[in-house]
Amino acid sequence: MSDNDYCLIDATRPPRADGPPYAECVLCREPTEYPESYKGITLCPVCEWQEAQRTACSG
Repeated sequence: MSDNDYCLIDATRPPRADGPPYAECVLCREPTEYPESYKGITLCPVCEWQEAQRTACSG
């Protein structure tokens, strides 16, 4: 059993942008790594990491 077997969250991520313009982070308004044309929730790398820590499975 691998470490990830117990935590199965379907977190689909938007495609990475090849360059500007970038979408704004929905939490802090900083530029993300995702294209501005992406419709949906986009998070900058910092907020994405913090959200992952907050929602991570605890054992």
